[in-house]
Amino acid sequence: MRDEPGGAGRVVCVHGAGGGGWEWGIWARGLAIAGFDVLAPDLKPAAGGLAATHLDDYRRQVAAWSRSARGVSLVGASLGGLLALAVARAVRARALVLVNPMPGAGLPMRAETSPAVIRWRSEGTLRSTQRAMPDADDAARLYAFRRWRDESGAVVDEARAGLVVDPPDCPVLVLASEHDLDVPVESSRALAATLGADFECIAGASHVGPLLGRSAPRTAERVAEWLHAHRRGGADLRA
Repeated sequence: MRDEPGGAGRVVCVHGAGGGGWEWGIWARGLAIAGFDVLAPDLKPAAGGLAATHLDDYRRQVAAWSRSARGVSLVGASLGGLLALAVARAVRARALVLVNPMPGAGLPMRAETSPAVIRWRSEGTLRSTQRAMPDADDAARLYAFRRWRDESGAVVDEARAGLVVDPPDCPVLVLASEHDLDVPVESSRALAATLGADFECIAGASHVGPLLGRSAPRTAERVAEWLHAHRRGGADLRA
């Protein structure tokens, strides 16, 4: 079901807090094989640095990436899921895939207060990465440990407080990891119900497992199948 000659359209992938576009390596390969043009940039801090960065700074970046081509599909994980959800309607996304997304306003999410800069990179340990990725092999854990970055505390706290968003007007798939300790399955299920979205639970997966764990290749393949079957492909997007 490819509605563009020579390809299936662009997919913009939005990473989570403390991560980067590198998180999407397995998915980028799988989606490219399925015919998609994949864009997975790094979110950039504000001019004043991470301590001066807010959620709207990231949201504006995601909107700009999404307008780089007409008719993009958006894929976001964790914080990236909330950002993708926040811009989907405004950028007229063809489809939206949310992986363990931080929820919008009114849905359950644990409340915490973060320091100005969360030092996941500068103070993180390999052991903490191993604990966070029980469903990944040692090579994937080391790969991630070397690439985590520090994050803005304000961004994380604003996201946890909930963001009021315009509901997307495109097909939506919400994926939840069975063993997610950061975003409970119940939260993702409630978000899917609120959005009228398709919902799937990934057995045995951790919070980052769908991207970096053993389930990542099959999950990427499943998302490619879903995108081909469900993308909104109105004639206005090809005019």
